[in-house]
Amino acid sequence: MSTVREGTVRTVRTPRIRRPGRLAAEAGALLIAAAVAFPLYWMVLSAFKPAGEVQSTEPLPWTLHPSLDAFRRVFQQQDFGRYFLNSLFVAGVVVIASALIAFLAATAVTRFRFRFRTTLLIMFLVAQMVPVEALTIPLFFLMRDVGDAVPGIGLNTLGSLILPHLAFSLPFAIWMLRGFVKAVPEALEEAACLDGASRSRFLWQILFPLVFPGLVATSVFSFISTWNDFLFAKSFIISATENSTLPMALLVFFKPDENDWGGIMAASTVMTVPVLVFFVLVQRRLVSGLGGAVKD
Repeated sequence: MSTVREGTVRTVRTPRIRRPGRLAAEAGALLIAAAVAFPLYWMVLSAFKPAGEVQSTEPLPWTLHPSLDAFRRVFQQQDFGRYFLNSLFVAGVVVIASALIAFLAATAVTRFRFRFRTTLLIMFLVAQMVPVEALTIPLFFLMRDVGDAVPGIGLNTLGSLILPHLAFSLPFAIWMLRGFVKAVPEALEEAACLDGASRSRFLWQILFPLVFPGLVATSVFSFISTWNDFLFAKSFIISATENSTLPMALLVFFKPDENDWGGIMAASTVMTVPVLVFFVLVQRRLVSGLGGAVKD
């Protein structure tokens, strides 16, 4: 006979039985994830395939002869490194500037009451509804006129890429950060003022760390949209090829007689790496930021 000592509690774990509805939902999520990830897998696979397998009439979802020839052709292209640095500079400036401006603007529209505040917020929404393609031609003439007045930010400069992306990133960032600022109780600001903290000190030492997850979430979207931009780079960089960005490097592999699909896939893979690195670095902050936005 087995005895149980007095004072001890024996716990019996029963195996979890998953419901059919939950199993179907998980299977559906896996299918959707596979469908979304398959183009990325095919891009990386085509980058490592030899030229004969890439252009084969019977493509296979694997390769037994991986090759780095496509990556060699990419890195041997003239000014490829300069295009990479240009893209990194433009994306970095847009991310930092949009985060700081959006933080200050979201604090202003949330904490202060002023005339036309509601109208301003509605204008932010309207700006998000207008397609980017519809504004490309007006922005072209605007950049041309601004360049005549202020050298350094007109056509054929990196400023012509930074300003439009900054303008399109701010409405979304302000709306998203507005929820984070609103979630911070005003009693916290009053307590900081009673302790002798100035408004600027409360803004940067108390409010900014609390809103930082939201800043990370908005920065991810700003970085991806700026890094992958081709429309503005093609429209505003006309003759100054030294100011081109990385998506413009893909045009080298599009040839009139036959496209170099291996080079295109290899260059696209190289372009994807910084986005993945940036996402991995901020993924924890991103999850908490998106959770805070949904909660609001």
